Amino acid sequence: MAPADLDPRHDYPLASHRPELIRTPTGKRLDEITMQAVLGGEVTAEDLRIAAETLRLQARIADSVGRPQLGQNFRRAAELTTLPDAEVLRIYNALRPRASTKRELTAIAEELERDHSATLCARLVREAAEVYERRGVLAG
Repeated sequence: MAPADLDPRHDYPLASHRPELIRTPTGKRLDEITMQAVLGGEVTAEDLRIAAETLRLQARIADSVGRPQLGQNFRRAAELTTLPDAEVLRIYNALRPRASTKRELTAIAEELERDHSATLCARLVREAAEVYERRGVLAG
């Protein structure tokens, strides 16, 4: 749960001013990620990934300083933390102009909602499909 007292003027950057708020996806605290822990095999690749909650905290900070689009980007990124890297790359490539049909993009949006509860990302993919259709940059 995000702290109610988050203040970007005093708390940003979080790693410096509020490290107790940052956890890895496996639950490790930031101060547990040390070179000694890495060399000792106590830190895995999963520990080096950003956690969804950290991205949501960043979104709150962005919103509070008048950067709502950046906040939305952080919230979408938080949704994507549960997807395998290969899946994120597949979606990224599908969103390139002329790479997908509207039907393919719609299917990706449905999959994001159904399988990953990624409603913000699904909305973005649907919006991209509409814009690509208007601009004539969907695949043949």
